[in-house]
Amino acid sequence: MLTATLLALGAAVIHAGWNLAVKTSGDRWLALWGQMAAAAIVGLPLVAISTFSDGSVGFVQGNLTVSSWGWAGLSGLIHAVYIFHLARSYDVADFSVTYPIARGGGALVAAIGGVILLNDDLSLVSGLGIVIVVLGLGLLAGRVEATHVRAALLVALMIGSYTVVDSKGARSTDSSVYAWSIFVPTALGVTLDGVRRGRWREMTASVSTMWKQYVLTGVASAVTYWMVLAAVRRAPVGYVTALRESSVVLATFIGWKYLREASGRRRLLASMIVLAGLVTLVVGR
Repeated sequence: MLTATLLALGAAVIHAGWNLAVKTSGDRWLALWGQMAAAAIVGLPLVAISTFSDGSVGFVQGNLTVSSWGWAGLSGLIHAVYIFHLARSYDVADFSVTYPIARGGGALVAAIGGVILLNDDLSLVSGLGIVIVVLGLGLLAGRVEATHVRAALLVALMIGSYTVVDSKGARSTDSSVYAWSIFVPTALGVTLDGVRRGRWREMTASVSTMWKQYVLTGVASAVTYWMVLAAVRRAPVGYVTALRESSVVLATFIGWKYLREASGRRRLLASMIVLAGLVTLVVGR
């Protein structure tokens, strides 16, 4: 359990960092497209080894089976939709609103999905934690426009959905690089969407100036997700996602102090209530 806890907390810090990089990018959707593509390219040799080799090679342990790729493909489809809505939410709303609602709400969806679909346990105390999170999210939304809240809640639904799918996938395979495999179908889906929307030339033109950010955020997102999925092999989904989403407080503070977003104190208080609810989820397991 200690290993799962440390992995989840480490993922929280890294995750808030790459989301800030996306928020401060000029074109958020393009930044996310480049990030997913870079993660897929960097991880492709690893997943190829895990798919086609008969044994362990270096730090690549286990095999990606047809079943593993099935879960990864479903996750990639959900991730492609998630990328669209995440970029849109960052376009229309503050970082200190979108991030906490999306991540806190996503943790709730994942915790409930883990109980219903993955046979994880949820005690009465954990149920209280869910109520506290909902209250915190309500305070966080405050007087924010309804369209901003809806955009963040759509992201939360996608986050909870792919977390449950990937938790099942990670528990169903012995491959150490399952988390990297998810970025292959994700990048493919986002690229097809980009081509459909006529943005291929913009993407290729941006590589010369943005490739370092794409690679850095791509690797950061892949490593973050590897840490999370390594943790869910050792602990219930609700426990891991609750710890991971402790980043909501950090994100709210960054939005208030670094991005100069309004209502910083109220949003910080609200995010701390969300965090308290998530901690209650952990205590109640």
